Amino acid sequence: MKKTVVGITVVGKDREGIVASFTNFAFSKGGNIEKVNQNVIKGLFGMYLEVSFAKAVNVKKFDSEIQTLAKKEKMDVSTHHETNSQKNIAVFVTKEPLCLQTILSKSKSLKGKILVIIGTEKTLEPLAKKAKIPFVAVEEKNQQKAEEEIIQICKKYNIDLISLARYMRILSPNFVWRYPNRIINIHPSLLPAFPGALAYAQAYERGTKIVGVTSHYVTENLDQGPIIFQDSFKVDPNDTLEKIKSKGQKLEADTLFKAMKMHLENKLDVRWRKVHIKSK
Repeated sequence: MKKTVVGITVVGKDREGIVASFTNFAFSKGGNIEKVNQNVIKGLFGMYLEVSFAKAVNVKKFDSEIQTLAKKEKMDVSTHHETNSQKNIAVFVTKEPLCLQTILSKSKSLKGKILVIIGTEKTLEPLAKKAKIPFVAVEEKNQQKAEEEIIQICKKYNIDLISLARYMRILSPNFVWRYPNRIINIHPSLLPAFPGALAYAQAYERGTKIVGVTSHYVTENLDQGPIIFQDSFKVDPNDTLEKIKSKGQKLEADTLFKAMKMHLENKLDVRWRKVHIKSK
Protein backbone atom coordinates (compact mmCIF):
# COMPACT_ATOMS: atom_id res chain seq x y z
CA MET A 1 0.00 0.00 0.00
CA LYS A 2 1.32 3.43 -0.96
CA LYS A 3 2.01 5.61 2.05
CA THR A 4 0.16 8.88 2.59
CA VAL A 5 2.34 11.97 3.07
CA VAL A 6 0.97 15.10 4.74
CA GLY A 7 2.85 18.40 4.82
CA ILE A 8 2.10 20.62 7.81
CA THR A 9 3.07 24.31 8.09
CA VAL A 10 2.86 26.12 11.41
CA VAL A 11 3.30 29.91 11.60
CA GLY A 12 2.81 32.24 14.55
CA LYS A 13 4.35 33.98 17.53
CA ASP A 14 7.38 32.10 18.83
CA ARG A 15 7.14 30.45 22.22
CA GLU A 16 8.25 27.28 23.98
CA GLY A 17 6.50 23.97 23.42
CA ILE A 18 5.17 24.52 19.89
CA VAL A 19 7.46 21.98 18.21
CA ALA A 20 6.64 19.30 20.78
CA SER A 21 2.92 20.01 20.56
CA PHE A 22 2.69 19.35 16.83
CA THR A 23 5.22 16.53 16.61
CA ASN A 24 3.43 14.71 19.46
CA PHE A 25 0.15 15.20 17.61
CA ALA A 26 1.63 13.60 14.49
CA PHE A 27 2.97 10.64 16.52
CA SER A 28 -0.39 10.19 18.25
CA LYS A 29 -2.04 9.73 14.85
CA GLY A 30 0.42 7.03 13.85
CA GLY A 31 2.54 9.29 11.68
CA ASN A 32 6.27 9.08 11.03
CA ILE A 33 8.04 12.43 10.75
CA GLU A 34 10.22 12.41 7.64
CA LYS A 35 11.16 16.10 7.53
CA VAL A 36 11.15 18.92 10.03
CA ASN A 37 12.40 22.45 9.42
CA GLN A 38 11.92 25.36 11.78
CA ASN A 39 12.93 29.02 11.80
CA VAL A 40 12.52 32.02 14.05
CA ILE A 41 12.90 35.56 12.69
CA LYS A 42 12.13 38.57 14.88
CA GLY A 43 9.79 36.58 17.10
CA LEU A 44 7.96 34.92 14.18
CA PHE A 45 8.03 31.13 14.32
CA GLY A 46 7.72 28.96 11.23
CA MET A 47 7.84 25.17 11.01
CA TYR A 48 7.31 22.63 8.27
CA LEU A 49 6.61 19.00 9.12
CA GLU A 50 6.34 16.22 6.58
CA VAL A 51 4.53 13.26 8.09
CA SER A 52 4.00 9.88 6.44
CA PHE A 53 1.43 7.23 7.28
CA ALA A 54 1.96 3.58 6.39
CA LYS A 55 -1.72 2.84 6.93
CA ALA A 56 -4.79 4.53 5.51
CA VAL A 57 -5.53 7.87 7.14
CA ASN A 58 -8.72 9.90 7.16
CA VAL A 59 -7.29 13.12 5.78
CA LYS A 60 -10.39 15.22 6.50
CA LYS A 61 -10.47 14.08 10.12
CA PHE A 62 -6.73 14.70 10.45
CA ASP A 63 -7.12 18.24 9.05
CA SER A 64 -10.03 18.98 11.37
CA GLU A 65 -8.21 17.75 14.48
CA ILE A 66 -5.02 19.66 13.70
CA GLN A 67 -7.05 22.85 13.27
CA THR A 68 -8.44 22.28 16.76
CA LEU A 69 -4.87 22.05 18.02
CA ALA A 70 -3.95 25.17 16.04
CA LYS A 71 -6.66 27.18 17.79
CA LYS A 72 -5.51 25.91 21.16
CA GLU A 73 -1.90 26.88 20.43
CA LYS A 74 -2.92 30.15 18.70
CA MET A 75 -0.97 29.26 15.57
CA ASP A 76 -1.89 29.48 11.88
CA VAL A 77 -1.69 25.93 10.53
CA SER A 78 -2.25 24.53 7.06
CA THR A 79 -1.91 21.03 5.66
CA HIS A 80 -1.01 19.89 2.18
CA HIS A 81 -1.38 16.37 0.84
CA GLU A 82 -0.97 14.81 -2.56
CA THR A 83 -4.51 13.49 -2.78
CA ASN A 84 -5.54 15.42 -5.89
CA SER A 85 -3.84 14.74 -9.21
CA GLN A 86 -5.05 18.12 -10.50
CA LYS A 87 -3.25 20.90 -8.62
CA ASN A 88 -4.56 24.40 -7.97
CA ILE A 89 -2.25 27.15 -9.25
CA ALA A 90 -1.99 30.86 -8.44
CA VAL A 91 0.09 33.14 -10.65
CA PHE A 92 1.46 36.36 -9.13
CA VAL A 93 2.22 39.22 -11.54
CA THR A 94 3.05 42.92 -11.72
CA LYS A 95 3.13 44.42 -15.22
CA GLU A 96 5.54 42.45 -17.44
CA PRO A 97 3.29 40.27 -19.63
CA LEU A 98 5.47 37.66 -21.34
CA CYS A 99 5.74 35.11 -18.52
CA LEU A 100 2.00 35.21 -17.91
CA GLN A 101 1.23 35.04 -21.64
CA THR A 102 3.44 31.98 -22.02
CA ILE A 103 1.90 30.21 -19.03
CA LEU A 104 -1.63 30.90 -20.23
CA SER A 105 -0.89 29.82 -23.81
CA LYS A 106 0.49 26.47 -22.63
CA SER A 107 -1.71 25.93 -19.59
CA LYS A 108 -3.54 22.95 -21.08
CA SER A 109 -0.34 20.92 -20.85
CA LEU A 110 0.00 21.57 -17.10
CA LYS A 111 -1.08 18.92 -14.61
CA GLY A 112 -3.02 21.58 -12.76
CA LYS A 113 -5.43 24.45 -13.20
CA ILE A 114 -4.79 28.16 -12.83
CA LEU A 115 -7.55 29.26 -10.47
CA VAL A 116 -6.49 32.86 -9.80
CA ILE A 117 -4.06 35.52 -10.98
CA ILE A 118 -2.97 38.02 -8.33
CA GLY A 119 -1.45 41.33 -9.37
CA THR A 120 0.18 44.23 -7.58
CA GLU A 121 -1.67 46.42 -10.09
CA LYS A 122 -4.30 45.97 -12.83
CA THR A 123 -2.04 46.17 -15.89
CA LEU A 124 -2.37 42.46 -16.76
CA GLU A 125 -6.04 42.09 -15.85
CA PRO A 126 -7.10 42.00 -19.55
CA LEU A 127 -4.99 38.85 -20.08
CA ALA A 128 -6.77 37.16 -17.18
CA LYS A 129 -10.19 38.20 -18.48
CA LYS A 130 -9.38 36.86 -21.94
CA ALA A 131 -8.39 33.53 -20.36
CA LYS A 132 -11.53 33.62 -18.15
CA ILE A 133 -9.47 33.36 -14.96
CA PRO A 134 -10.29 35.47 -11.86
CA PHE A 135 -7.91 38.40 -11.39
CA VAL A 136 -7.41 40.04 -8.01
CA ALA A 137 -5.43 43.25 -7.69
CA VAL A 138 -3.80 43.66 -4.29
CA GLU A 139 -2.61 47.26 -4.50
CA GLU A 140 -1.93 47.73 -0.79
CA LYS A 141 1.58 49.22 -0.48
CA ASN A 142 2.22 47.92 3.02
CA GLN A 143 3.65 44.45 2.39
CA GLN A 144 2.39 42.94 5.64
CA LYS A 145 -1.18 44.05 4.94
CA ALA A 146 -0.90 43.02 1.30
CA GLU A 147 0.23 39.53 2.29
CA GLU A 148 -2.64 39.18 4.73
CA GLU A 149 -4.98 39.71 1.77
CA ILE A 150 -3.03 37.32 -0.45
CA ILE A 151 -2.99 34.59 2.21
CA GLN A 152 -6.78 34.70 2.39
CA ILE A 153 -7.07 34.56 -1.41
CA CYS A 154 -4.77 31.53 -1.57
CA LYS A 155 -6.75 29.81 1.18
CA LYS A 156 -10.01 30.53 -0.67
CA TYR A 157 -8.72 28.79 -3.80
CA ASN A 158 -6.88 26.04 -1.88
CA ILE A 159 -3.67 26.79 -3.76
CA ASP A 160 -1.06 24.06 -4.20
CA LEU A 161 1.51 25.94 -6.30
CA ILE A 162 2.39 29.62 -6.64
CA SER A 163 4.22 30.88 -9.71
CA LEU A 164 5.91 34.29 -9.53
CA ALA A 165 5.65 35.45 -13.14
CA ARG A 166 7.86 38.54 -12.78
CA TYR A 167 6.16 39.51 -9.54
CA MET A 168 8.06 42.56 -8.37
CA ARG A 169 7.65 42.34 -4.62
CA ILE A 170 9.69 40.49 -2.04
CA LEU A 171 7.64 37.98 -0.08
CA SER A 172 8.24 37.87 3.66
CA PRO A 173 9.01 34.77 5.75
CA ASN A 174 5.45 34.99 7.11
CA PHE A 175 4.20 34.16 3.61
CA VAL A 176 6.99 31.98 2.25
CA TRP A 177 6.94 29.58 5.20
CA ARG A 178 3.34 28.68 4.41
CA TYR A 179 4.28 27.25 0.99
CA PRO A 180 7.61 25.40 1.40
CA ASN A 181 8.97 24.33 -2.00
CA ARG A 182 5.67 25.36 -3.56
CA ILE A 183 6.56 28.88 -4.72
CA ILE A 184 8.55 29.06 -7.96
CA ASN A 185 10.29 32.25 -9.07
CA ILE A 186 12.19 33.21 -12.20
CA HIS A 187 15.27 35.40 -11.91
CA PRO A 188 17.04 37.09 -14.85
CA SER A 189 20.56 35.85 -14.13
CA LEU A 190 22.52 32.67 -13.58
CA LEU A 191 22.28 32.72 -9.80
CA PRO A 192 24.21 33.18 -7.57
CA ALA A 193 25.52 35.91 -9.91
CA PHE A 194 23.59 39.19 -9.98
CA PRO A 195 20.85 38.58 -7.38
CA GLY A 196 18.24 41.22 -6.61
CA ALA A 197 16.99 43.90 -8.98
CA LEU A 198 18.42 45.10 -12.33
CA ALA A 199 20.18 41.81 -13.09
CA TYR A 200 20.34 42.43 -16.86
CA ALA A 201 21.82 45.88 -16.33
CA GLN A 202 24.44 44.43 -13.98
CA ALA A 203 25.36 41.75 -16.54
CA TYR A 204 25.53 44.34 -19.34
CA GLU A 205 27.71 46.70 -17.34
CA ARG A 206 30.08 43.87 -16.42
CA GLY A 207 30.35 42.82 -20.06
CA THR A 208 29.39 39.21 -19.46
CA LYS A 209 29.65 36.95 -22.50
CA ILE A 210 26.77 34.72 -21.42
CA VAL A 211 23.49 35.86 -19.87
CA GLY A 212 21.05 33.44 -18.32
CA VAL A 213 17.98 32.90 -16.20
CA THR A 214 17.26 30.78 -13.14
CA SER A 215 14.04 29.21 -11.94
CA HIS A 216 14.15 28.42 -8.25
CA TYR A 217 12.02 27.68 -5.23
CA VAL A 218 11.47 30.67 -2.98
CA THR A 219 12.81 30.78 0.57
CA GLU A 220 13.03 33.55 3.16
CA ASN A 221 16.47 34.43 1.75
CA LEU A 222 16.15 36.53 -1.41
CA ASP A 223 17.19 34.66 -4.58
CA GLN A 224 18.91 31.91 -2.61
CA GLY A 225 16.32 29.14 -2.80
CA PRO A 226 17.02 25.71 -4.36
CA ILE A 227 17.73 26.06 -8.08
CA ILE A 228 15.41 24.12 -10.39
CA PHE A 229 16.58 24.99 -13.92
CA GLN A 230 19.00 27.39 -15.56
CA ASP A 231 19.37 28.37 -19.20
CA SER A 232 21.48 30.92 -21.04
CA PHE A 233 22.31 32.63 -24.34
CA LYS A 234 25.47 34.14 -25.76
CA VAL A 235 25.78 37.91 -25.87
CA ASP A 236 26.74 39.47 -29.19
CA PRO A 237 29.25 42.32 -28.75
CA ASN A 238 26.78 44.61 -30.55
CA ASP A 239 23.81 43.70 -28.34
CA THR A 240 22.27 46.65 -26.55
CA LEU A 241 20.85 46.36 -23.05
CA GLU A 242 17.34 46.37 -24.56
CA LYS A 243 18.29 43.52 -26.91
CA ILE A 244 19.65 41.49 -24.00
CA LYS A 245 16.46 42.13 -22.02
CA SER A 246 14.32 41.01 -24.95
CA LYS A 247 16.24 37.75 -25.36
CA GLY A 248 16.23 37.18 -21.63
CA GLN A 249 12.50 37.74 -21.13
CA LYS A 250 11.66 35.03 -23.69
CA LEU A 251 14.01 32.63 -21.93
CA GLU A 252 12.55 33.58 -18.53
CA ALA A 253 9.05 32.66 -19.66
CA ASP A 254 10.09 29.30 -21.10
CA THR A 255 12.22 28.36 -18.09
CA LEU A 256 9.54 29.31 -15.55
CA PHE A 257 6.95 27.25 -17.42
CA LYS A 258 9.31 24.27 -17.59
CA ALA A 259 9.86 24.40 -13.83
CA MET A 260 6.11 24.62 -13.16
CA LYS A 261 5.40 21.68 -15.43
CA MET A 262 8.03 19.47 -13.80
CA HIS A 263 6.86 20.40 -10.31
CA LEU A 264 3.23 19.61 -11.12
CA GLU A 265 4.23 16.25 -12.57
CA ASN A 266 5.97 15.47 -9.25
CA LYS A 267 9.34 15.11 -10.97
CA LEU A 268 11.27 17.40 -8.62
CA ASP A 269 12.64 16.51 -5.21
CA VAL A 270 14.40 18.92 -2.83
CA ARG A 271 17.12 17.39 -0.67
CA TRP A 272 19.71 19.37 1.28
CA ARG A 273 18.81 22.60 -0.56
CA LYS A 274 19.34 20.98 -3.95
CA VAL A 275 16.67 20.08 -6.50
CA HIS A 276 16.93 16.59 -7.95
CA ILE A 277 14.99 15.40 -10.99
CA LYS A 278 13.35 12.11 -10.11
CA SER A 279 14.19 9.11 -12.26
CA LYS A 280 11.29 7.42 -14.01
